[in-house]
Amino acid sequence: MNDAHEKLARLLPPPPERDLPPGRHDHHKDRLMQLIDDDQTTAPAAGASAPAVSAPVRPTRRRLPRPALWLPVAALTLAGALTAGLVTHLDSGYGVESSRAENAVVLLDRIADVAAKTEVTPVRDDQLVYVRMLTAGAEAKDQDSPWVPGELHELEEWVSQEPGPVKQLALSYEEGDYYPRRELLPPGSPGTPAGIDRPTYKWLASLPTDPDDLLAELYRLSKPMDGEEKAQVVFDRIGELVGTTVMPPETAAALYAAAAKLPGVTRIEDAVDPAGRHGIGIRRVDERLSWATEWVFDRDSLMYLGERSYLAESGPTGKKGTVLAETAVLERAIVDEYRERPKA
Repeated sequence: MNDAHEKLARLLPPPPERDLPPGRHDHHKDRLMQLIDDDQTTAPAAGASAPAVSAPVRPTRRRLPRPALWLPVAALTLAGALTAGLVTHLDSGYGVESSRAENAVVLLDRIADVAAKTEVTPVRDDQLVYVRMLTAGAEAKDQDSPWVPGELHELEEWVSQEPGPVKQLALSYEEGDYYPRRELLPPGSPGTPAGIDRPTYKWLASLPTDPDDLLAELYRLSKPMDGEEKAQVVFDRIGELVGTTVMPPETAAALYAAAAKLPGVTRIEDAVDPAGRHGIGIRRVDERLSWATEWVFDRDSLMYLGERSYLAESGPTGKKGTVLAETAVLERAIVDEYRERPKA
């Protein structure tokens, strides 16, 4: 299997033939953890007879970086192949790319400035971050089949802000059912601590706010898969953080300023999020794996709207422009209890 195929096979939801329906980060571990939990819950005790009908397995979702996270979130040598003053229309159908990387830097600096001036209510350790979104992930029949985009559907999550290690990262509501989102942990583990894989408000507030120092820290914390560009991992991580969390304004501003320092970021003059909202975008392409991630912002307010990841070149995993994961953030809030929804 080549690097690109292996990257997608590990990052995207498992194919249906493996009896694991598609979902969306943090990792395949979420899904496997739920399967283990379900199996333990429905398995009969020693000496007891098995129930006539087993409880249905509820798959956990994974978020692409966002990603995604990811995620989300073109197949040219962006720094050199684009000619100054040229506007390029991509076959993917997502946006019109500005030809100059400097335009992306200017836009990200503007977004950082707006983020720094945005009032944010701090999140207490005993509270939850509530996120409502539209999301979809691709699926494939097997490892040799191309990926097919999934159906957009609504997802709600209540994300734990507890500072210590936790075994349940969040509670999700999807397709009419509640289910916990957990990490696969080794036996005896106290849980997942706050950090890059569980970004609580308090942890985000502890990050450096100098863009250079923050970028160095993100490079240290981000672990690429085989063949993946380190800069793309960091770009996807930033999108994951700003997309579906709540953080101090200075942290958000620093993250956008750090993104402006990454090589290969370009500006999209007309970007469309999965909810159909038109705006302006920032894109980066992993040229090794031909994987593109695009962030979409409201053109007037510069508010983050969503992101999309897709193939930047045709290959064995699918045609250029095939959507691999997408998310549109519809609502974010701070609540006190699981299953509590923000008031209108």
